[in-house]
Amino acid sequence: QVQLVESGGGLVQTGGSLRLSCAASERTLGYYAKAWFRQAPGKEREFVAAITWSSGRTVYADSVKGRFTISRDNANRTVYLQMSSLKPEDTAVYYCAAGLTGANSFPTTYNNWGQGTQVTVSS
Repeated sequence: QVQLVESGGGLVQTGGSLRLSCAASERTLGYYAKAWFRQAPGKEREFVAAITWSSGRTVYADSVKGRFTISRDNANRTVYLQMSSLKPEDTAVYYCAAGLTGANSFPTTYNNWGQGTQVTVSS
């Protein structure tokens, strides 16, 4: 049973923008910290951004600071990733994750994962 569903991926030119969404299908997942990770072909999965459920505190990877913004809508159990000034190196499958240990960059602390959505940035 899929509990996190991502959407919003696609093809965009360098410098363009996309907004990813991740909806939690169960009420309890709305109380989890949420994060975005990405995985490019032949590379390890890497942390992008995370946000706590309660305070909305955010954490970002250095590679996306100032370009990406993570936000949440607790009422709708949805987390967003607004991506701007996209670069070809941002091309990857983006995964949404949820966990109870707070907003952090360690994938092992997230025990719920979505199926991923492809983002392709053309040069």
